[in-house]
Amino acid sequence: MRGLTDGRTPGETRGTTQAASAAVAVFVALGVSLSGCATGGTGARDEGPAHADAVGGAASSSPAAKRPHSKAPDRVDAVRLVKADPKVSAEVKRELKPCVADEYPIDVSYGKLTGGSAEDVVVNVLTCGDAVGVGSYVYREEDGAYQNVFKAEEPPVYAEIDRGDLVVTKQVYEKTDPVSSPSGTNVITYRWASDRFTEEYRTHNDYSKAAGNAPTPVPEPDS
Repeated sequence: MRGLTDGRTPGETRGTTQAASAAVAVFVALGVSLSGCATGGTGARDEGPAHADAVGGAASSSPAAKRPHSKAPDRVDAVRLVKADPKVSAEVKRELKPCVADEYPIDVSYGKLTGGSAEDVVVNVLTCGDAVGVGSYVYREEDGAYQNVFKAEEPPVYAEIDRGDLVVTKQVYEKTDPVSSPSGTNVITYRWASDRFTEEYRTHNDYSKAAGNAPTPVPEPDS
């Protein structure tokens, strides 16, 4: 499920959210071509995600364009990174399996989040069937290795880089809501300070139950 600053960036309207959710994920419009890889999107992103289906089993991103005073990132084997990470839950690791052949339901983004010399890596793990985000992580390069400095494992969840901030979107469901129609979203913005991410602010969006649910008129019989 692929959100997000102070509006609902992966879907300015519920229609957008529903369309993207039904096609690829509960989160909006990042479009992963394998059946279980979907995401949400911010309005202004530092780097878009590199989808696993674009690189097969490697599940890593193309190097980002160089920015002033920052080093272009190396390609990261995100699947191996997540599976070897002791901070990642066993449940998420069980979800991280190929959907088709050796293609994994995982999105990888690079960008500046923690002020280090190298780009940070944001990894989202999705389910194959409904492309629901089950885990979001941020990895910071320290002494030549990537360290987990953030995790969110309360699905459905999706994390993105938005103008140097970490933006995490969580879809809100009532008991009767289908996967394609959440009741709302919580959008939480984090900023790196004192060697950790702290919450800056959050917004909540409620979606209309009436919009998009008009009954289809019954055609009149031919005379």
